[in-house]
Amino acid sequence: VTSAVFSLLLLFNCDFLSDRNLLDKDTFSKSDPLCVLYTQGVETKQWREFGRTEVIDNTLNPDFVRKYILDYFFEEKQNLRFDLYDVDSKSPDLSKHDFLGQTFCTLGEIVGSPASRLEKPLGLKQGRKWKKCGNIILSAEELSNCRFVTFNFCANKLDKKDFFGKSDPFMVFYRSNEDGTFTICHKTEVVKNTLNPVWQPFTIPVRALCNGDYDRTIKVEVYDWDRDGSHDFIGDYTTSYRELARGQSQFNVYEVINTKKKMKKKKYVNSGTVTLLSFSVESEFTFLDYIKGGTQINFTVAIDFTASNGNPSQSTSLHYMNPQLNAYAMALKAVGEIIQDYDSDKMFPALGFGAKLPPDGRVSHEFPLNGNMENPYCNGIEGILEAYHQSLRTVQLYGPTNFAPVVNHVARYAAAVQDGSQYFVLLIITDGVISDMAQTKEAIVNAAKLPMSIIIVGVGQAEFDAMVELDGDDIRISSRGKLAERDIVQFVPFRDYMDRTGNHVLSMARLAKDVLAEIPDQFISYMKSRGIKPNPAPPPYTP
Repeated sequence: VTSAVFSLLLLFNCDFLSDRNLLDKDTFSKSDPLCVLYTQGVETKQWREFGRTEVIDNTLNPDFVRKYILDYFFEEKQNLRFDLYDVDSKSPDLSKHDFLGQTFCTLGEIVGSPASRLEKPLGLKQGRKWKKCGNIILSAEELSNCRFVTFNFCANKLDKKDFFGKSDPFMVFYRSNEDGTFTICHKTEVVKNTLNPVWQPFTIPVRALCNGDYDRTIKVEVYDWDRDGSHDFIGDYTTSYRELARGQSQFNVYEVINTKKKMKKKKYVNSGTVTLLSFSVESEFTFLDYIKGGTQINFTVAIDFTASNGNPSQSTSLHYMNPQLNAYAMALKAVGEIIQDYDSDKMFPALGFGAKLPPDGRVSHEFPLNGNMENPYCNGIEGILEAYHQSLRTVQLYGPTNFAPVVNHVARYAAAVQDGSQYFVLLIITDGVISDMAQTKEAIVNAAKLPMSIIIVGVGQAEFDAMVELDGDDIRISSRGKLAERDIVQFVPFRDYMDRTGNHVLSMARLAKDVLAEIPDQFISYMKSRGIKPNPAPPPYTP
């Protein structure tokens, strides 16, 4: 299923592996803990119960076994809540049990942590204060990564179905579903006029064959092909991915059984056999393989300080800050709050362009928002917002709207780290028509060779036709006759995502979903083009 490899929708097991040092609520024995997982709706912000672990009797350090499968989207902020209870009876009503504590995180936080393992403190609210009462350890593993398996089958002594010839056999493979039904996932070619066919090798995603569950039943039907489409059923057999993974062996010789024929004939043995001749698996590395192996995503923001934004002290300005966030701050928070989960130190360079700087009024197109030329890093997304507000009070909005300096600024850092350990995402937020189109195109073509992606968000009501040219979805961008190696730019106008009811949270979620959806694909395309494999993930946590 796709969300962009993402388009990629990934499935996760969430292991509530260990809650350490829980409060002891029971007088004569230790607590009997249960963990409840909640997910939060994007629009309603309502918490919904997703599932409960088993109850573990008489312990303050439970290691829960039950796992939950969550759909994971890189481009969405997926809020999770974990509530711990001491179970006192068999009642499913949680209010009948002692509350031990809770914690909040995003699925991205778990995934972006080293080895996808996150330790969070559990807290109890006492008045206005939170009291720490233990830790919870959360881990995620990818349920079904992008592996492709290649099979080669032959058959022997299949039933003769054609009156004047032999049979024209082919096989149909079906994946079993949770509800007991079967879905077709592959059909071999027809081998003409033989009872001992050898089919061509074929390749199929493991996910399509068994949805990541190696023990799930795979049903195979064998037919004799007929020109009019009324193919004759020869028989069937069942297997599983785990069985097939044994490769060529006595375990992978299958009797083809025709149940109706078996019921009619007492001496019936089978309608032939099918033999697996070869089995091989190739892995397509996923975005999460790299994240789990330690690749960091570095986030840089560049904000437009040109005069066309209007005077920041007036309410008509795009930079005007009343108690509500302006479009610049909303775009920054929407994208930054998701990407920050994949950067361990949460320190982000923040730049401005198109302003006159104190004390001498020189125009700059790559100045640090925090005023520190040596260290433009801000602490978290809140740190960037603080530096942005400070800059609005100290610089003079001017112009023109030049992108090339900030693109080249990030490209210099990306050029220094091309081993797959880091990937750079530049977010440019702008209100106007670009002034240095030729230089920007050249900068983007050069950056397309580097571990780097660029997101451009247009705010305000300007015409952004020229920006669409930079977003190489339809026509790959070029400079001086040289095509960009990859498409690394995503442009969107923020006004397309504004919720009509004025729900800013919804506007930000829509924006983030669209602009971030291509990042994992762009990330993978760079790693593949350089032949970079992910580092092995650290060993999984064992309690």
